[in-house]
Amino acid sequence: MTDAPRTGDDHPFAATFRRALERLVNKDTAGWVSMFAEDGAMEFPYAPPGYPERLDGRAAIAEYMRGYPDIVDLTSFHIEAFHRTVNPDVALVEFSVSGRAVPTNRPYTMRYVGVIRLRGGEVVHYRDYWNPLVAAAAFGGADATVAAFNQEAR
Repeated sequence: MTDAPRTGDDHPFAATFRRALERLVNKDTAGWVSMFAEDGAMEFPYAPPGYPERLDGRAAIAEYMRGYPDIVDLTSFHIEAFHRTVNPDVALVEFSVSGRAVPTNRPYTMRYVGVIRLRGGEVVHYRDYWNPLVAAAAFGGADATVAAFNQEAR
């Protein structure tokens, strides 16, 4: 017998992650970044060429998120499930967001899987799995996606 996915409301990190996503929808990128430890890292395993593969430190994550609402206008999110692991400091979260890619005004609907490692309630490592083909469709191509998130161009 297979257990149905849990919504994760009882997961110790669920409320923090839900608040962080609410902050992104409300254009509060500093609020999103606040869930990270000072030495936290964010990793993008499926990043297209030219896109950052890893960000080290809360300051680097904050810089990456700077101007995010001018790139992606999120209007909603849905947390599908939190999954517990054998390590109580690691959480898996399945979620989706909806909105629009600002440069093209095209719909942006992305499903994510996050592997999140915690220390003292803060994120020390966030591995963000997303589909670059979906992003490319919203932004008008892989190069346009990379250009939209390019710090120097903002």
